Amino acid sequence: MTQLEIARSGRISPEMKAVAEIERLDPEFVREGIAVGTIVIPHNKNRSAEPCGIGGGLRTKVNANIGTSPDFPKVQDELDKLKVAVEAGADAVMDLSTGGDLGAVRKVIIENCDVILGTVPIYEAAVKSASNGSVVHMSEDDLFRVIERNAEDGVDFITVHCGITRESIGRLQEQGRVADVVSRGGAFLVCWMLGNDRENPLYTRFDDLLDICRKHDVTLSLGDGMRPGSLADATDRPQVQELIILGELVDRSRKAGVQAMVEGPGHVPINQIVANVQIQKTLCKGAPFYVLGPLVTDVAPGYDHITSAIGGAIAAAAGVDFLCYVTPSEHLGLPGPDEVREGVIAARIAAHAGDIAKGVRGAMDWDLQMSLARKSLDWQRQAELAIDPIAFKKFRSERATSAEDVCSMCSKYCAMKVVDEYLHKK
Repeated sequence: MTQLEIARSGRISPEMKAVAEIERLDPEFVREGIAVGTIVIPHNKNRSAEPCGIGGGLRTKVNANIGTSPDFPKVQDELDKLKVAVEAGADAVMDLSTGGDLGAVRKVIIENCDVILGTVPIYEAAVKSASNGSVVHMSEDDLFRVIERNAEDGVDFITVHCGITRESIGRLQEQGRVADVVSRGGAFLVCWMLGNDRENPLYTRFDDLLDICRKHDVTLSLGDGMRPGSLADATDRPQVQELIILGELVDRSRKAGVQAMVEGPGHVPINQIVANVQIQKTLCKGAPFYVLGPLVTDVAPGYDHITSAIGGAIAAAAGVDFLCYVTPSEHLGLPGPDEVREGVIAARIAAHAGDIAKGVRGAMDWDLQMSLARKSLDWQRQAELAIDPIAFKKFRSERATSAEDVCSMCSKYCAMKVVDEYLHKK
């Protein structure tokens, strides 16, 4: 049985119990959320990873993307990034490899990954077909065989762009866009559909996809192939049309006993973020929402971890459940370990800011404890509470002062130290 089927039967699985303990919630709350589809626990039957709940009432989670490329195909580089991502606090990792032996790369990453793991199976199917001439030569059966192998290997969730249909491509062509299609998986499918003059097999054979996922308890991450890659394209007809279809597929997934979450944009102006979240939550009946960023400006290459953290905080506060990190090298090149770390920390800051606004249990208490440690000038406790203890200790040591109880910003003129003598004088 899948986690969804277990929850509907009224039972609490070990994974539900573990998530409840981590989140400091009643296990029944978690079970009820899974039963109605507002919470998912991606947990493939074929591997054992730390259970992670994603959805309403839970802490906003953070995903880190790693993966080889044709220019950088070394799997060891990705294992280094995997280690950094997990150490920095990523709740999930996605393998987006497109270079080297993709099946072997995936297996090595799975063997070394203790957190939940996601993939985008069409990458492997498309890359193999492209090596024989063109992605257009990919067969439907080839795609579904790759999906099956991902599930058998132990992947916990898969991104599948089932909402791209001939109708949504038509809307894209009629409306026009600045950046057209920026989703790599979406681009593969659009090319295949136009090149073969056929409908999206992930849509026409959605029942086959559900059979695979139910067999292995793989969670569907319904991908947004029409996500905007430019602020000018945000919340347009192709994006919303795809989301309508994904909402219908969420219903079908739940009926089949398969857990599902929905992916979202992308590049979105600040004033449209809340509306995007509200539309998704309505059309998809509360399914967990997983967004890339969103990035709130297009003009900050080299700093897109910041632009995405701004959007991510607003999105999380509005109800987004899962943030995909963006690194400083987004739009510029494959990230290295340092960029992975910066991306994870930036996304975690955004997620936590959103959790405070949502009233997630324990979120505000963390900040209160830090404030109390600052007030008492307890630097050891501050380091323990810092979201990035490594950065805390680095700056503390590099900007040291002769007085150990203050920092070099104010030194002997520390406001809290100076006023304490008189404000609390008895």
